[in-house]
Amino acid sequence: MAVTGILGKKIGMTQVFDERGEVHPITVLQAGPCVITQLKTLAKDGYDSAQIGLVEFVKGSKVNKAQAGHFAKNNVPPVKLLKEVPVEVLATTGEVVQDAEDGNGAGNGKMKAGDKVLVDIFSDDKYVDVSGTSKGRGFAGVIRRHGFGGGPKSHGHMFQVQGSIGASSFPSRVFPGQRMPGHMGAASVTVRNLRIRGIDLDENLLMVEGAVPGPRDGYVLISKSKAPPRERRGFGGSGTVDPLKASKKASGGKAPAKGGAKKK
Repeated sequence: MAVTGILGKKIGMTQVFDERGEVHPITVLQAGPCVITQLKTLAKDGYDSAQIGLVEFVKGSKVNKAQAGHFAKNNVPPVKLLKEVPVEVLATTGEVVQDAEDGNGAGNGKMKAGDKVLVDIFSDDKYVDVSGTSKGRGFAGVIRRHGFGGGPKSHGHMFQVQGSIGASSFPSRVFPGQRMPGHMGAASVTVRNLRIRGIDLDENLLMVEGAVPGPRDGYVLISKSKAPPRERRGFGGSGTVDPLKASKKASGGKAPAKGGAKKK
């Protein structure tokens, strides 16, 4: 597909074992299906992107007149959630990569409004970035919000306070950025470079290693990783080589001779 992201839901967490017997925490995501509701081009809009909607259709009475006209113009049914994502552009010609699926699920070589966006856009990727809204914690103190250690725990002291927040005579104010109690959570969070551990093309499921922001059934945006990590030596299935053992093996099982012959 030409688009670089897809809308989905967080189903929950589980764990899997790899071929070495090591356990990995896994988050299962319902990645789509989505539908393209609008296409923006460099010539008309100044940049290339696609507006996608999660396939959770709603009644026409649930959207306002502006949204109803937007959906009718692009000949797509009203959906509950919309998001604009970038599209892949060829570096040589500057043309948009066109490999969308039509309504029958067959590739037609063109991308247009009404085409499906499925989880198979990540078939050739190893890492993804997931954006969501973190769980709301309400008004929280510094112990929970910032991880403060609290005050002395002996008799007569208050434990859940942050202590001094500034001097009195000078500067006679609280510096900006002082960590204090306040609203916690319910913020937009992006977790980058989550390793893909499995893809279910039939059910549109994506399994990533690690935690994803938000509660179960929370909406998330899954995007191709912008800066995937480099594969290190001994990482990602590649084995390491001991130089001493390799040298001994190359010499036919004999230890390499030391420099210089012995004098008689």
